[in-house]
Amino acid sequence: ADSPEPLLEQQVLFQNGDEGYKRYRIPSLVVTNRGTILAICEGRKKTGSDWDDIDLALRRSVDGGRSWTPIRFIADQGDLTMGNPCPVVDRTTGTIWLPFCRGSAPGRGNAEILLIKSSDDGQTWSEPVNISKMAMDSSWPMVGTGPGHGIQLKSGRLLIPCWADFTPRSDEIETSFCFYSDDHGASWKLGEPLTPNASDECDVVELVDGRIYLNARSRQGKKQRAYAFSNDGGHSWSQVKNAPGQPEPSCDGSLIRLSDTDHFQKNRVLVSCPANPNGRDHITIRLSYDECQTWPVAKLLNADYSGYSDLAVTRDGTVLCLYETHGCAKITLARFNIEWLTDGKDSLRHKQP
Repeated sequence: ADSPEPLLEQQVLFQNGDEGYKRYRIPSLVVTNRGTILAICEGRKKTGSDWDDIDLALRRSVDGGRSWTPIRFIADQGDLTMGNPCPVVDRTTGTIWLPFCRGSAPGRGNAEILLIKSSDDGQTWSEPVNISKMAMDSSWPMVGTGPGHGIQLKSGRLLIPCWADFTPRSDEIETSFCFYSDDHGASWKLGEPLTPNASDECDVVELVDGRIYLNARSRQGKKQRAYAFSNDGGHSWSQVKNAPGQPEPSCDGSLIRLSDTDHFQKNRVLVSCPANPNGRDHITIRLSYDECQTWPVAKLLNADYSGYSDLAVTRDGTVLCLYETHGCAKITLARFNIEWLTDGKDSLRHKQP
């Protein structure tokens, strides 16, 4: 069959002032079992700052990301910060689990991890449950889930990438870590922290050999994406290293699997992040064919301001990138195909039966 034409379409999903909120930040994407796309972010109500009165905003799409429902708020507890969305879909049950963080008091940072869930494709959501005792170390003054999305391993484990502060002074010494559930969200366990002060906001993907690859925002002025591997489903990790082939300004990015050789002819994993080490711009999509060892394809998505991002893949293999644009005044959704990413050199071909 002929390959599709290269596709790139972009539309703004959230912008400052929508629904009376000062600013929208911290994008998150997930595709449900039914193919519904959920776009989630922080609605910052009054000042737009990190510890504002923050509520979780949601828009849904049932047509592959072409059209969207109006903004709804699915987590709001008065003046408290409700941020860092990191949803995961349980493919077995269809339940969408959405861990996020709550501030300890108005104007205070993320001190607790809360969890809500939807059993009807994101139309309605449960009341929040506090899972801090299971999902974080009580000595950590501050935590952040994701932001972005969690994954489900082949084993069924639900794995949520996170970061934490080791000291009361925010952003002084931080680490990445994961927590996980092996019983479809009924209970959660805390994994071990990664190399101290080498990484923070992070994403994970399961490799075809069963290992987990973590790709993270770097620290200590390294200006290159940080990464590590886990041999035990995200509980413990190798030393964090930095990837010279993935320059960044120290910013949240995203990581997702596009295809594997169980179903397609090639393994493909994608990373999104601003590629300018000196500023949040030039968001670039990188593609690996060898399970995150090398990244031979790098395609510029937007040369202007670009901040945090999250990636998802629709049922038909279209890639979605939800990312901060316009000096952080808007959150834009890009829809593109592998043909756009590779300038027509690659197409998603199913494995021959």
